[in-house]
Amino acid sequence: MKVIIIGGGPAGMMAAITSAENGNEVILIEKMPSLGRKLCITGKGRCNITSSLEMEDFIKNTPGNGMFLYSSFNNFTNQDIISFLEKQGLKVKEERGNRIFPVTDSARDVLNCFVKKLNELKVKLMLNTKVTEIITEEQKVIGIKTEKETIKADKVILATGGKSYPTTGSTGDGYEFVKKLGHTITEIKPSLVPLESYDKEFCKALQGLSLKNVEINLVDEEKGKTIYNDFGEMLFTHFGVSGPTILSGSAHLVRYKNIEQLLKDKKIALTIDFKPALGEEKLDNRILRDFEELKNKQFKNSLDKLLPKKLIPIIIEKTGISENKQVNEITKEERKKLVKELKNFKIYINGFRPIDEAIITCGGINIKEINPKTMESKIVEGLYFAGEIIDVDSYTGGFNLQIAYSTGYTAGK
Repeated sequence: MKVIIIGGGPAGMMAAITSAENGNEVILIEKMPSLGRKLCITGKGRCNITSSLEMEDFIKNTPGNGMFLYSSFNNFTNQDIISFLEKQGLKVKEERGNRIFPVTDSARDVLNCFVKKLNELKVKLMLNTKVTEIITEEQKVIGIKTEKETIKADKVILATGGKSYPTTGSTGDGYEFVKKLGHTITEIKPSLVPLESYDKEFCKALQGLSLKNVEINLVDEEKGKTIYNDFGEMLFTHFGVSGPTILSGSAHLVRYKNIEQLLKDKKIALTIDFKPALGEEKLDNRILRDFEELKNKQFKNSLDKLLPKKLIPIIIEKTGISENKQVNEITKEERKKLVKELKNFKIYINGFRPIDEAIITCGGINIKEINPKTMESKIVEGLYFAGEIIDVDSYTGGFNLQIAYSTGYTAGK
C-alpha cells in the first residue's frame, strides 16, 4: 500500500515510521528544507520529550478534548517514546514537574533519532516540496498534488501542524485542504501564550524579572471564581506576563466562557503570591524581625532581604506607604497593607499575545469528524490526521509532543 504523509514534524515522522514498519511504501513530504523545525525549538532547544505521569493524567492535562485521545494515548504511551529513543541510542532524564528531557539537553538529538529511523526504513523524503491539494474521488483519497506533480496514493495522513510558530512551517495550510473536502475547523486561537496586561507601566518597570516558586491565580472577578491556580515560575515582560505558569494558565483562559467580554470589561485579574510558603501571620512576623533589625532605616531600604530589587519600588507604590518613612514609624495597619500586597499582588489581563507567539494552537479539525480509534476522517475515506491540526491541546510539560507521537502512531498504524 502507498501512503503519503504531509508534514515532517513529530506527528508526521512518527506516522511515517509506523506506516513503514507495517510494510507500506511511504513518502513523507515537507515544505521546509528540513524535518522537525518546530521540534528543534521546543523546551528552549532542549526538547521536553514527554511527561513521566500516568497516561490517564495526560488526559487530565489536556483541556482541549482530552478524552478524544484515550485510544491514541493507550496505543503509544510515554514509555513507548522513551523506549523508541533509547533504541536509537538516546538516553533520557527526568526533571522537576515530571518533565522528560534527553540527557544531552539537545532537541536536535531527538530529531536525529527520528531521521535515523526514517532512513533505516527507507521512507522516501521529499523536502522543499509544497502540497497544493489532496485529490479525492467519490469521497475517497486517491493522491496529492504538489507544485510540480501529481502523486497517487492509497492513504494520506495530514500532519501539517497548527498556526503557531509560522517560521517553522506551521502556517495553517492543512486547514484549507480539509475545508475543501468538507471538514469543519473550530475557531483557531493561541494557546500556551503570554498574556498582555492593562497595568503596562508596572509590567514595563518589572520587565525581565523572573520569579521562581510563586503562586498565581487567574480570577474571574465578575463571578468571584478562580479559573486557574498554579505554583512555579513566571516572568514580567514589557507587555504583561509570561513563563511556564502563565502559559499553562492561558490554555484555561482561552477556553473560558465569555472570555473576550470579560477581558474587555477588565474583569480578569492575575494575582501573585510572592511568598506562598508563608501564611499572612508568619510573613508579618518575618517582616517584623527585618524591621527590628533595620529600625533606623527608611522603608525603601528595608525590603532587600524579602524581595528582588526591581520589585521593591512597585510594592512600595502599591502599599501607599511613603518610601522615606522610618521603619520604626510604620504602623501595624501599614504592615498589613504590605503583607496583603506580597500575598495578593494584582494586575489586570487585557488579552493574549498573537498566535505566532503561541507555543500551540487551540482549535483545528473538529474531533466529531475523526474516528478516535484510527484518526481516519469520517468524511473522506483513506484520509487520516495527526498532531496539532486536530482540535486537541494540552498544558506545558511534554503533553503536546506526546499527542503528536500518539496520534501519529495511531494514524500510521
